[in-house]
Amino acid sequence: MASYRDVLMLKNGKIILTLAREFLNYSPGDRIPTIEQYAKRFSAGRGTVQSALKFLQKIGAVALESRGHLGTFVVTISDKVLWEVADFGTIMAVMPLPYSARYEGLATGLSSAFEAAGLPFSLAFMRGATKRINALIEGKYNIAVMSKLAARLEMEKGAPITVMYEFEPHTYVQDHVVVFRDSAATKIEAGMRVAIDPASVDQLILTCYECQGIEVNYIETPYTQILQKLDSGQLDAAVWNLDEVREKNLAYNLCPLAKEKSRKVARDDTIAVLVVKSEESMAIKFLKRCLDFDHIKKVQQQVLKKEIIPAY
Repeated sequence: MASYRDVLMLKNGKIILTLAREFLNYSPGDRIPTIEQYAKRFSAGRGTVQSALKFLQKIGAVALESRGHLGTFVVTISDKVLWEVADFGTIMAVMPLPYSARYEGLATGLSSAFEAAGLPFSLAFMRGATKRINALIEGKYNIAVMSKLAARLEMEKGAPITVMYEFEPHTYVQDHVVVFRDSAATKIEAGMRVAIDPASVDQLILTCYECQGIEVNYIETPYTQILQKLDSGQLDAAVWNLDEVREKNLAYNLCPLAKEKSRKVARDDTIAVLVVKSEESMAIKFLKRCLDFDHIKKVQQQVLKKEIIPAY
C-alpha cells in the first residue's frame, strides 16, 4: 500500500485528508456537495478544494462525473486508496479466544475478507463479551465479535454500541448444553454447585435462566476452568459450548437445556455479530460496502469442513 504522508504534510494536505474521510461515506451513484459547499464547510478556499479533489482523482481514490445542473456524482471509489489517504491506520478487531473450529473459521473469514478489500487489519483475542465491549468503547478496537445475545444484553444495560452486521444462526457456537459431573444426572437440581462466569454475559444469563426457581450454589469460575473443576469435583454442573465438547471428544454427561426461557434465548447465543461504537456511523456504512460478508461465511464453513487450514 502506498504512503501519502508526504502529501498530507503539504499546505492543502488537511483538506485532502478531510475529503478522503468524507468520501469513505459515499457510494458510487451518490451526489457530492458543490465546491462552494465544501469550501464553506471546511473553511477553505475554492482553489484548495478543487486541488484536493483533483489529487484524489489523480491517484485513483475516486472518479467523479459532472452532470451539469444536476451536480457532480461519484462514479467509482477505491476503498483501499481512500483508507490510506484518510490515515486511519490498521482496523483492529477483537473476538473470543479461538478454542473451537467455529471461532477459527470466523477469524479466518474476517482476515481473508479484509485482505481481499485491501484494508490493513489486525485481530486480537479476549475472553468475555463484557471485556471486549469495554475495550471497544475505550477505543482500543474498532470492531468486537460476540453473540447476538451478549450484544443485546449489553445494549439493554446502556452500552453505546451498535450491531454493524448479524450473521446466521450457528455462526458463533453450534449450541449450548448442560454438562454434568455425575453420569446419571439428567437435570439441574437443588444443592448442585453450578459454574457461572460473570465475564461471559451470555453464559451467565443462560445459566441463571436454566437454574431459575432452583436453590443451587453458584460458583464463580472462569469459562476456561469449568471443565477442570468438573473433573476435580469442585462443580456439579455448567452450561457449556457444545463445539468444544464435540471437537475434543470429551466424555461428559451432556443434556440439552431444560428450561423454555433458556432455550428461547439460546438461539441468539448461536448468532455471531460484529459490533462497533454507536458514534461510528461512518465505519458502519464503509465496512458494509467494502467487506464481502458472504465470503466470511463461506470461509468459516470451509474451516469447519476441514477444506482449508485456519489462517488469521
